[in-house]
Amino acid sequence: MAEVIQLRVEERIPELEQLERVGLFTSKEVKSLIKRATALEYKLQRLILNKEDFIAYIQYEINVLELVKKRREHIKYNFKREEIEFPIVQRINGVFKRATNKWKSDVQLWLSHIAFCKKWATKTHLSKVFSAMIAIHPDKSGLWIMAAKSELEDMNSSESARHLFLRALRFHPEDKKVFQEYFRMELLHAEKLRKQKSMAEEAEMDLGEYEFSPELMSGKLAEIVYKEATEKIQGAEFIISLLNIAAIFDFTKELQDTILTDIQSKYTEDCVTWDFLARRELEKPSAGEELSTAKGRASDIARREERCSLVYEEGLQSLNTGIYVIHGASWYVCVCFPQREQRLQGVFQRAHDSSMLKEAFYKNWLQILLAAGDAEGVARVAMAATLRYSQSVSTWTLRLQMLMQLDSGDLKTLFKEALECISPKESLPVWRLQVQWSTGSQSPEETEALLKRGVLSAVPAVAMEMKECYLDWSSATGGYKKARKTFVSLHESRPFSKTFFTKMIQIELEQASPKMSNLRDCYERALREFGTSDEDLWLGYIKEELGTRGQPENCGMLYWRAMKLLEGESVERFVSNYTLLQTGHL
Repeated sequence: MAEVIQLRVEERIPELEQLERVGLFTSKEVKSLIKRATALEYKLQRLILNKEDFIAYIQYEINVLELVKKRREHIKYNFKREEIEFPIVQRINGVFKRATNKWKSDVQLWLSHIAFCKKWATKTHLSKVFSAMIAIHPDKSGLWIMAAKSELEDMNSSESARHLFLRALRFHPEDKKVFQEYFRMELLHAEKLRKQKSMAEEAEMDLGEYEFSPELMSGKLAEIVYKEATEKIQGAEFIISLLNIAAIFDFTKELQDTILTDIQSKYTEDCVTWDFLARRELEKPSAGEELSTAKGRASDIARREERCSLVYEEGLQSLNTGIYVIHGASWYVCVCFPQREQRLQGVFQRAHDSSMLKEAFYKNWLQILLAAGDAEGVARVAMAATLRYSQSVSTWTLRLQMLMQLDSGDLKTLFKEALECISPKESLPVWRLQVQWSTGSQSPEETEALLKRGVLSAVPAVAMEMKECYLDWSSATGGYKKARKTFVSLHESRPFSKTFFTKMIQIELEQASPKMSNLRDCYERALREFGTSDEDLWLGYIKEELGTRGQPENCGMLYWRAMKLLEGESVERFVSNYTLLQTGHL
């Protein structure tokens, strides 16, 4: 093993001599490089190989390359690249190859090799890496697409890209993404041919017998791909995605018309089709002198909106279910035409009457009614939403928030109804709202009774947060004595949150003369619950003992207890922060 390592280190000597000779590295730095390279080579020659050792080797060599690059820029020396950088790049490629042969299933390792090849301009090696990778991972369509794109963009080879896409379709005959990217590639190829022809004509070049094929330049190959794709994959959404790709190119009008005709003739029973056609009407570019004036532009927008609405109406009439169409209409009117509230509310009402309005759209509807000051409408729609989605926390929360804003309705009864309808495990948002409402609208006695009920909840998340709210409320309404009494009444009943104890600690510290005995009590109770994982509590306790109120001689015992109880990474963080505290840096 030593002979092999010595040989590999000696192979570096020519490049290292060049680095020193041209002034990129000093003699001391070269010796350091040899020492480090030897250590890394030994790790790669072990009987049991470790992937991390290969990654460390590669990263070290890349760092050397980056340093050479910076030093070249600094001294403005641009010669002898073949003697210096080329051997390093070749060595990195060799180590990558060994690593990917050993850990063939690690896709990230393959992608790292590809990224290296692209960055350091080893394009001839790039195709080989892609070929080896997809031979091992033919089941991953994304890798086929990456390989084809690389051939097209990095190697400028449309033929190789096409060949890879055709091979990919053998393994993934119904993969939408492969067909989409293959379709895009053929259109890019056609566009490239058109540009080449235009440049040749401008330069008046004599091309001899070579001719640019009108069929290729018009995108006929893309049309063939489209036909093959639509035979294997059905669905308006996929066909529309191909139409959107074709629309990027300015020479595909005939192809776009063909695709649009297919959508309108084959997929009229699909909600996506009507949504697409309606939006298309809205987005159609307009021309004419009337667009030069504000009035003309407003008139044009109104006409497009009307056409969009008519298409949606046609879709609603032709389909058995209009869910998606209604959603599309609602979204478009809401975003593009907020001033058309009447039309939007009409759409919402019809969708609701048909039991087709999704939960999220009730929120939009309520916001519009709230902005219009229609309190009665808000109450009516909010009630309808909770009747439709009676077990939804978000719907109940929305209804309660709206009525709280308007200060209307029997909220006490509604909160009770909400907690009965929804799952207790999801009820925390409702509890929060009820505490917020009760604090501002009910008597202190009623609020305290509510908080006490919350503290007794069988759901840990609710019980913990209600304890925090109870402590906050007690401090705000009754001062320190009330807060202390509340804390004492709760500090034995689990579950606890860390915040419950830290709030009480903060309340104690805010007093004119904090009692150290009370602080110790809070910290001890908190550490009983969270002492194995929370180093901050230990550090806070030690800080208090180091202060004017505490007893510094207790710190040693606290440190020993912390080291005994803390687990995992918490120990390291505690030791580090404790050291900073001892030196006055924390």
